[in-house]
Amino acid sequence: MAKFKPIELIKELRGKLCSHSDIYFQRRARTLCTGKICNPRTKPFSEAELARQTKFTQARAAVKALTQEQIADYATAFKNQTKYVSLQGYMFAMEYAKLGN
Repeated sequence: MAKFKPIELIKELRGKLCSHSDIYFQRRARTLCTGKICNPRTKPFSEAELARQTKFTQARAAVKALTQEQIADYATAFKNQTKYVSLQGYMFAMEYAKLGN
């Protein structure tokens, strides 16, 4: 995938362009990427995939339910690490890890 500098119009565009589009934009770390879904899914999700989706939903809800004090603690820990680019990504990863396997 080639790197590009997006114009101001699409600088922060995420997700699909419309409900009929198979082209999407997303940010991976510090790079904005675009892609096209060539082979859409035709079979139902497996039990393992559904379990991962549920765990993701629970972690997202846990991040949204954090108190200001907990967010401040995460912000302090976030400054001392280099793996995660955003505070939201860091908090999500920590809450996701708490859910276990």
